[in-house]
Amino acid sequence: MLAALLAACSYDSSTVRIDGSSTVFPISEAVAEEFMNDTREIRVNVGFSGTGAGFEKFCRGDIQISAASRAIKDSEVTDCADGGIDDIMEIQVAIDALTVMVSPKNEFVDCMTVDELHSAFRHEGASTWNDIRPEWPGEDIIFYYPGTDSGTFDYFFETIIEGIDAEAYHRGDGTASEDDNVLALGIENDKNAIGYFGFAFFLAASEGLRPVAIDDGDGECVEPSFDTALDGSYTPLSRPLFIYTRESFLRDRPEVLSLVQFYLESSDVRLFPEEELLVPEVGYVTMPADVLDEQYAKLEPFFRLQEDD
Repeated sequence: MLAALLAACSYDSSTVRIDGSSTVFPISEAVAEEFMNDTREIRVNVGFSGTGAGFEKFCRGDIQISAASRAIKDSEVTDCADGGIDDIMEIQVAIDALTVMVSPKNEFVDCMTVDELHSAFRHEGASTWNDIRPEWPGEDIIFYYPGTDSGTFDYFFETIIEGIDAEAYHRGDGTASEDDNVLALGIENDKNAIGYFGFAFFLAASEGLRPVAIDDGDGECVEPSFDTALDGSYTPLSRPLFIYTRESFLRDRPEVLSLVQFYLESSDVRLFPEEELLVPEVGYVTMPADVLDEQYAKLEPFFRLQEDD
């Protein structure tokens, strides 16, 4: 699955370090494994400390690629610049459908509006189900959500909490974890639980979880899926997933350039129409052709430099 440059380049023994989003981790892990199978001289180490923690490591110069389930913040760009890193390159690698889930034991929640999600997850919001809808039981809601270092938390906060009320805060009286497996297990085992995380982790644990369809205000309940994320109907919780690296790495380290290209090829059905691509294989949505082409175009100048050398 590697492009011609991989075969043409001769690499010194090298290690590429990736860290950041737990949501993007399944993509990075799969990409790293197959990349190393084809390039025996290169080691790729992948961690999942959370989007925010990944940017901190990236700005310290500890890693070459930072995986993120949200766009980098202005404050993080400033932190990087303060550390002498002012050549950040953003590459979109996939689309996610942030998924709200309940236990299969929950027999009454099928769909929630964006306003109802806001009521449930905001600070001092609903504490019992009938606080959200009068016909639902008067039982305490048990909340699960990613930790504050998570880009998934940030995206949900910006879209569902702050997006409805700029003065609101996310509630803090539930179970927060950077480990999506902890969240999945908690939701599965409690009929009054509700939580959210990325689509891939929902698919991995789907037998023990039930997705909640989302009504973004037009009266239509839309479940998360590959198709609804790609066509934009799963709003507002479908989102882009990113990796970040440095222009200097793309220019001076051919293994980083080829690895970033490999992320894109792992989402490009045009190149491998008969193969199961890594991005959908691990539970995410491939990008439309125009978005893919925009990402390839960002790499093009660095490939020309390699060819000139």
